[in-house]
Amino acid sequence: MPGIAPEVISHKLSISPAYKPVRQKRRSYDTERYEAMRTEVDKLQTIGFILEATYPVWLENSVMVRKATGGWRMCQDYTDLNKACPKDSFPLPRIDQLVDATAGHELLSFMDAYSGYNQIFMHPPDSEHTAFITDKGLYCYNVMPFGLKNAGATYQRLVNKIFAGYIGNIMEVYVDDMLVKSRTAEEHLHNLSIMFGILKDYRMRLNPKKCAFGVSSEKFLGFMISQRGIEANPEKIKTSAILSGARNQSPDQPTAPASAPETRNFWPIDQVGDRTRRIRHTVRSKARRKGPGYCRFYLRAYPINSTVNARGRDRDRIAR
Repeated sequence: MPGIAPEVISHKLSISPAYKPVRQKRRSYDTERYEAMRTEVDKLQTIGFILEATYPVWLENSVMVRKATGGWRMCQDYTDLNKACPKDSFPLPRIDQLVDATAGHELLSFMDAYSGYNQIFMHPPDSEHTAFITDKGLYCYNVMPFGLKNAGATYQRLVNKIFAGYIGNIMEVYVDDMLVKSRTAEEHLHNLSIMFGILKDYRMRLNPKKCAFGVSSEKFLGFMISQRGIEANPEKIKTSAILSGARNQSPDQPTAPASAPETRNFWPIDQVGDRTRRIRHTVRSKARRKGPGYCRFYLRAYPINSTVNARGRDRDRIAR
């Protein structure tokens, strides 16, 4: 995979000199994890994502995480390195505003970058700081790995740069999630040709399994977007129905939130702005004052039918 040219962008680590480098102690894994780790290291080395590291001052462990498909995903524990790096405050788009700007268009195309973070190269002097330990040796990333503190900000900076002038007009982008929107079929083909031209110029690759072209509705950032507006996500409707249903639930069904923190996790409030502020305030305050049972009580009052929300200015007028 060619990757984005380093002249366009590369990921730089700004490690504070106040922190001393940390070399994590090597962890032990079972045979299955070791075999999965070796396979992943061989693959990443073959495609040029990782290089052998020599005398790294920072050293992290690899963590094997079970995938939903049953396989293994290799991640790195960058906890210590992330503590030493100040936060990049580059702003990410507000999800509620992106969703509002997308709803109401007749044709939509949804795209996802293939191993998006790995398409950006590491700044060469910082590459060895991403070093990790395996039973085969020490390796570091030639590309930006998942798990680094400011990786999302670097990617958003990239897409804002290459799609400047088109974001908010013919497309919306949230990190590696891209969407092209149009009112007519002819306009949609034209808009897609513009986007594909940009992707080709900057050598960005898409994941075909996660792309959908010329559809009238699709899930985007957790919401179902259609020409009619913003529809309830069927998966969330099903979950709400289960939570508000019978008392005797099977073990594989989701469990209703029993505390204020669990309630916050059920609704990703920080990502959707004011849209659910009132119901969040009610549930949290009741849970705090009257106990966990009220969480379930108010969940049953949450709408679980597939309604369409008002968009933009209409919703603001209704709220007033």
